Amino acid sequence: MIKRYCALLPLIEHLALYKITPILVGGCVRDHLLGNESLDIDIELYGVSDTMELSKILKPFGKINEVGKSFGVYKFRYGTYSIDLSLPRTENKSAKGHKGFEVQTYSDLDFATASRRRDFTINALGYNPLTHVLLDPHGGADDLRKKRLACVDPLTFVQDPLRLLRAVQFVARFDLSCDPHLLALCKNMIDQGALEELPKERIFEELKKLFLLSPKPSRGMELLREMGALPFFTPLDLYERTPQDPFSHPEGNVWIHTLKALDIMALLRIGEPKRDLIRMLAVLLHDCAKPITTIVENEKINAPHHALRGVEVGQKFLEKITNEHDLIANVLPLIRYHGAVRKFYDTPPSEILHLSAQVCIEDLIPVAQADFLGRGFNGVSPISFPAGEWLYAQARELGVLSSPPQALIMGRDLISLGLIPNEDFKEILDHAYKAQLNQQFFTKDEAITWLKKYLVIAL
Repeated sequence: MIKRYCALLPLIEHLALYKITPILVGGCVRDHLLGNESLDIDIELYGVSDTMELSKILKPFGKINEVGKSFGVYKFRYGTYSIDLSLPRTENKSAKGHKGFEVQTYSDLDFATASRRRDFTINALGYNPLTHVLLDPHGGADDLRKKRLACVDPLTFVQDPLRLLRAVQFVARFDLSCDPHLLALCKNMIDQGALEELPKERIFEELKKLFLLSPKPSRGMELLREMGALPFFTPLDLYERTPQDPFSHPEGNVWIHTLKALDIMALLRIGEPKRDLIRMLAVLLHDCAKPITTIVENEKINAPHHALRGVEVGQKFLEKITNEHDLIANVLPLIRYHGAVRKFYDTPPSEILHLSAQVCIEDLIPVAQADFLGRGFNGVSPISFPAGEWLYAQARELGVLSSPPQALIMGRDLISLGLIPNEDFKEILDHAYKAQLNQQFFTKDEAITWLKKYLVIAL
């Protein structure tokens, strides 16, 4: 393992000079066994008796961030790595929430005892770079081989409600099955209201990992359902009970369709976390109003206006899990217009210009593509999305792929024509912009000519 992290050797050897045994722990060891490299390195330091002396020892390696000093944690950058140094410790529940713990650090705690505080066996692995020995007192390596997610200690696992959501994203990220005993623990924690203890910021951070790092987010969503957690994330709990038209959705209900669409959207991620997250959340919620709009008439299932109603439902959901208002503002139009791409196929340019003023077309197309491909098909499944390809080409040619056209008529143009600023300005400018989107003019000169005619008519 040390060959993969050979850049850490100077740090390791420096610590060894002071009789400190550095043990690589947690994610970097797990990732190594999975064949991946981690840039976030956690190291537990055994044999440290004086934390003040430790700061001096680490001085040659740059500025040390001691925000976690009370917990025995020191952070710093080392080349391309983000290093967390910590002392062996135990944690005991003292209050509600994921932060309600009493922490006690030790200089001589053995690794098996120190690692017992960790959540999952695959995260309780250690590696001694001085002796080149893998430390695995809880069977994490075997669980990795068997692709099983199991907790280290049921008694300590239930003390931290955040671990529920960590289980969800770990199962999806690493293609694991949840150990039945762990699943039972999670169900019991949820029944006792564990999710209600968590601040929305921490919930959102775990959901981000699920949606941004998982090859198949559906695995995590299915585990949420099995845990009984979906009522906390309503209206997701209503998806499974909401049928769909079997002709357009032969795969089944809204839950099945949404999970398929999420996995398609995961394949379409572009590596820009903010935009990928916006798109993933839009796919999660694109049919969120179907549970309240679905009707059966003449043996046909329909959900009229579910995209429009979805804006209100989606906003309520998003505000429960995040305070990122800009993100919410970008997700909601995608819900509203997720069905527009196929409807806009072969429409005139003015319609596309109007659409660009309502939603980012570049984000809308992959959301619509995931919606289209994330279903069952009677016969051969399509491998492309012609409506999206057509709209992409048209929007790019019109220059409105990522943003609407700039308004040619501004308030200063009204003033230059002798108008005094008043409450009518907004109405005039709105009319002018709509005329521009309708392609009644294309240049600034044409816009001024149109404006003069409009003002004569309006006055």
